[in-house]
Amino acid sequence: MEFISNFYMFLGSVILISLSGVLMPGPLFAVTLQKAAKSKISGVLIALGHGIVEFPLMFLIYFIFMQFTIPNWIQTTIGVVGGAFMIFMGIRAIKNRNRQDNNTIFLKRDSLFAGIYTTAANAGFILWWLTIGTSLIANAQIFGLTGFGIFAGVHWTTDFLWYTAIGLFIFKSQKFWTKKVHYGITIFCASVFLLFGAYFIGSAIMAI
Repeated sequence: MEFISNFYMFLGSVILISLSGVLMPGPLFAVTLQKAAKSKISGVLIALGHGIVEFPLMFLIYFIFMQFTIPNWIQTTIGVVGGAFMIFMGIRAIKNRNRQDNNTIFLKRDSLFAGIYTTAANAGFILWWLTIGTSLIANAQIFGLTGFGIFAGVHWTTDFLWYTAIGLFIFKSQKFWTKKVHYGITIFCASVFLLFGAYFIGSAIMAI
């Protein structure tokens, strides 16, 4: 019973952290806004392109953890660095809450390809998985391959639902992403990053 309870708590944290990451405006979000103006399925294709890069990376990190015995100090370091990076993202989000990304480099690209290329070329995405994502996977491995599979599916599903919804909304109304909506989502994301960042660091230190 305790195992199930811990898994649901872990899954809840995955959903919140994943949502906070995907809701934060960035290159992939900017591409979605641009492509959605002309196609209502652009969000779906961009999410699929994102998943083509993300799923192999998730499984690579997971199997590295399964194949090798990771010393406690490395796991602690990952937890601290991941938590610190989350706090950094939260602080940066608050500082940049009034700034919107207007990158237009992928405006003429195919949506699926844009999702793949924007994800692979995004240094922030790679850094996220090497810190926060790795910390989540380190916790997911406790629940075995099935637990990790659920984690991976849930994480990507948050991406898929968000980009699909945004694509549809933007296609129907260019005015959906107002400054007020942008501000509210940014503050929510920043709060989640700050709280979970502190939790990650505290848990890592307590495990020593």
